[in-house]
Amino acid sequence: MTLTKSAVLGVAVGAMLTTSFALNAQAADGHYIPLTTYRTGAFAGSGTPNANGMHDFFTMLNQRDGGIGGVKIIVEECETGYKAQKGVECYEATKGKGALVYNPYSTGITLQLIPKAPIDKIPVLSMGYGLSAAADGEKFPWIFNAPATYWSQASGVIKYIASRNKGDLKGKKIGFTYLDVGYGREPIPLFKALAKKMGFELMLLPVGVKEMQNQASHWLQVRKEKPDYMIIWGWGAMTPTAIKEAAKIRFNMENFIGVWWSGGQVDVRPAGKGAIGYHAMTFHGASTDIPVFKDIIKHVVDGPGKTLTKKAEDVKEIYYMRGVFNAFVVAEAIANAQKITGKKNITGADMRKGLETLNLTPARIKEAGFEGFIDSLKITCKDHAGANKMFVQRWDGKDWKKVSDWIEPMKDLVRPMLEEAAAKYVADKKDWVTQKCS
Repeated sequence: MTLTKSAVLGVAVGAMLTTSFALNAQAADGHYIPLTTYRTGAFAGSGTPNANGMHDFFTMLNQRDGGIGGVKIIVEECETGYKAQKGVECYEATKGKGALVYNPYSTGITLQLIPKAPIDKIPVLSMGYGLSAAADGEKFPWIFNAPATYWSQASGVIKYIASRNKGDLKGKKIGFTYLDVGYGREPIPLFKALAKKMGFELMLLPVGVKEMQNQASHWLQVRKEKPDYMIIWGWGAMTPTAIKEAAKIRFNMENFIGVWWSGGQVDVRPAGKGAIGYHAMTFHGASTDIPVFKDIIKHVVDGPGKTLTKKAEDVKEIYYMRGVFNAFVVAEAIANAQKITGKKNITGADMRKGLETLNLTPARIKEAGFEGFIDSLKITCKDHAGANKMFVQRWDGKDWKKVSDWIEPMKDLVRPMLEEAAAKYVADKKDWVTQKCS
């Protein structure tokens, strides 16, 4: 496959995108993992560090361990610009090379790949994004969105806001500003259900893709309607623009909370001191002072491996860390699939089994060098998300600091809604592939 333009913000890096292996290598040569990335366009500021984190973790495994289970990892990137159609083109161009799993890093691309996965027998891992209903493993055997769905996160942020109001949100107004695409609209059903259940008023404030960097009118509406809290479901250029506009109208940053895709350094730095106090949900830590990141620096950033980061400090970016976490889940699922099947070179079908029985215990997390950074993660046949815990972090002008305990999602409300939405999704698809879990 020929890589599309601008692999690294307009700079061709060729072989670096393949963790030093032949670009057109097939699965027999190693664990083939295609990455649909976006290093160009309005989402590049967030997409680039995510891609770098995944790339560097896989490179580290190759350098330090010789790959996974004695088999090297082959990574091939394909630039999408965060466009769903381009993501599908990348998928079609790479699926025949023995792809083990797809990590779309786009809800729009994920939605396009969901019906393709069971046909091609290649699982999709939309880690913490995508279609929330896909957490129902019986209805979506090939789709995984661990460690938590958007609906779980939506319940978590409302639970956090409620905790700051003695559990009572009656009479409160909560604004929800979101990128007006599938990604941003995904949690709206859950927010509406929570508003009805808990008695708060929900104010919806959509932001079109073309409006991301011009939100003055949106925030004038916020100033007029005076919501008690604002939640943002932004990505790329939308979030820093929103934070700057919120600061201009002097909205209380302590009451401004972002989705975990609106909680990176790239989101807050442009607003300078105005961003201090801004909060964001997350499902992993913000410190690189743990063994795994030290190994990445040793073997990749400062070592013989070929990194795509520009400097060692890039490792400290939240979205880089998330890319590392995502790659870790992929690597653990590969190792699990090897154990289950007894094969060194696995298939996409084997990978699905590895994901569906993945169990990251505290002991394994410590052994892998992630202790204190992530919580336990367990995927089952029925639950492809895990409904795992999350917490809230706060920007102090220099670093992200944890300001809440680990928060359990509202499983009693979220799970029935997920199952209902899953059943509705497959109801008119007569050839849809399901499974029965014991």
